[in-house]
Amino acid sequence: MKAVLLSAGFGERLRPLTNNLPKVLVPVNNKPCLQYNIENLKEQGINEFLINTHYLPERIKEYFGDGSMFGVQIKYSYEPKILGTSGALNNFKNELTETFIVIYGDAISNINLKEALLIHKKNNAEATIILDKLRSQKGKGVVIAKNNKVISFIEKPEREIPRGLINSGVYILEPSILKKIPQGFSDFGKDILPNLAEEGKVFCIEHKGYLFDIGNLENLAEAEEFFKNQK
Repeated sequence: MKAVLLSAGFGERLRPLTNNLPKVLVPVNNKPCLQYNIENLKEQGINEFLINTHYLPERIKEYFGDGSMFGVQIKYSYEPKILGTSGALNNFKNELTETFIVIYGDAISNINLKEALLIHKKNNAEATIILDKLRSQKGKGVVIAKNNKVISFIEKPEREIPRGLINSGVYILEPSILKKIPQGFSDFGKDILPNLAEEGKVFCIEHKGYLFDIGNLENLAEAEEFFKNQK
C-alpha cells in the first residue's frame, strides 16, 4: 500500500515561519510535521510514499531524500502551478494501481489504518475518509454521515456549528477514483467527494486519537504543547 503526502502548499497562515521553509517542514517539538506521518504510517506497514511539491521543493527533497534514512522509499512530483488536493494525484497515476492512502501534509495524527481499511473493504467503498470532531470553528468542511456512509458535505460553513464531524484530510482511495479527477486544478472536498457521496460510494470512520491541523500558528502551538507532554 502506498501513501500520498500532499506537500505543495505555501503555508501562508504560518508566516513568518514559512518565509523560507515549506509548511510540511515546520518543526513540531523539533521534528518536521511531515515526518510524524511517515513514521506513523511506517509503523503500520507502509513504506512507499509519494510526495507532491511546489513551494521550495528542494528543501523537502534535501531533508527526506529518497527516504532511505527513514527506512522507506520516497518519490516526488513537482507542480509548476499548484494542482489542488485531488489534481495532484494525476502526476502519480502510474504509481497508484491499488488501494492507497492520501494525507494532507500539514495534518499530524495517529490514525489506525487497520480499522479504517476494514470499513473501506467491508463497504466496497471507492473512498473512505477519516473524520474528526468539530471544535466549534468556522471554515471547516462538515460531513453528514449515517452508519459509516457519507450523505453530504457542508463545505466550510459561514456560521459556527458547535457539534459535528469534519473532513480531516485523510483518505483511503481506490485507483478507480483517478478516472474522475480532471486535468488541472481540483479539490477533493469541493470537486470530487461530494459527487461520489451522491453515488453512495463514500464511507467514513471517526478518528478517536489525536489529530492536529498545523495550518495556522494557533494550531501549531497546540500541537507543540501536546507533543512536549508526550513521553
